[in-house]
Amino acid sequence: MRNCTADSATGPAGRFAELIETVHLSNPWFTPDNVRRALLATGNTLTREKLKKWLSAYPELQQERKPVTVGVVMAGNIPMVGFHDMLCVLITGNRIHARLSTKDEILMRALAGTLCEIEPAFASLIAMTTDRLKGFDRVIATGSNNTSRYFEYYFRKVPAIIRRNRNSIAILDGTESDEELERLGDDVFSYFGLGCRNVSKLFLPEGYDPASILPAWQRFANLRSHYKYDVNYDHHRAVMMVNREHFIDGGFVLLRESPSLTPPVAVVHYEYYTAGSEPAITSAMKNNLLQCITGHGHLPFGTTQQPELWDYADNTDTISFLLKKNEAQ
Repeated sequence: MRNCTADSATGPAGRFAELIETVHLSNPWFTPDNVRRALLATGNTLTREKLKKWLSAYPELQQERKPVTVGVVMAGNIPMVGFHDMLCVLITGNRIHARLSTKDEILMRALAGTLCEIEPAFASLIAMTTDRLKGFDRVIATGSNNTSRYFEYYFRKVPAIIRRNRNSIAILDGTESDEELERLGDDVFSYFGLGCRNVSKLFLPEGYDPASILPAWQRFANLRSHYKYDVNYDHHRAVMMVNREHFIDGGFVLLRESPSLTPPVAVVHYEYYTAGSEPAITSAMKNNLLQCITGHGHLPFGTTQQPELWDYADNTDTISFLLKKNEAQ
């Protein structure tokens, strides 16, 4: 494993300015706009006030504890998605052995290097690899529904948080303003819709025309200039046409009525509910399938990809998990 390293010649500002423009050469999904968006969202959470608010909920942090080694299997679907887990491990005084996704290795190593510049003591607490993890006391592993079964078996003897596929939804009631629908576009299309906090499905009142939303989303039409997104759009459009499925072609996004929460890239699902009632969202769905909900009475439109420090993935409190004694969770 390689510990975090830093490039003192350029410093954090220069390092990330360069990475914003070049990391897409390693991962085409990590465009300059998306890396910049992720850095801004992360930076906005790391204020003194927000850190104090977040940590004030855990008075146990003031108690002396023996550090443990936490293995963290990180995802790589959007830029720096593993940073929050790294921060949680370090801020609880523990050591992190991170298995980096090759899709996000460059940015995560740069973040680790920056943390070591800010606090040199972190250098002995951070280890990173792209190989199999070994020598850990507990684990946080993020993956798909398929990999979660492997994680559950491989990490069965240690306390673990195992994260699976999650999706986010929007509930529209028909009274949304044009501005709100435009902001909903950010929830849907930021990071090409690849994050678990991206809205992948719309719940619409009966009689609502899904095509009426498309004018508010026109600023995202340039997504088709990205060749990987465009390949997905063309492929799924062709498949739907061959299968004679009904869909709405927005020219850059395909809207399809479906009960599924997990459409492919460039496709957004929608489902109708009876006006005046609530969509059929069960507790099991909320607890096991949904990451967040946007709409009136829920998260404001345009904020799903701007989580606060206390907005934990899968609604599982990572800090509380790390503060527990090393016993079965």
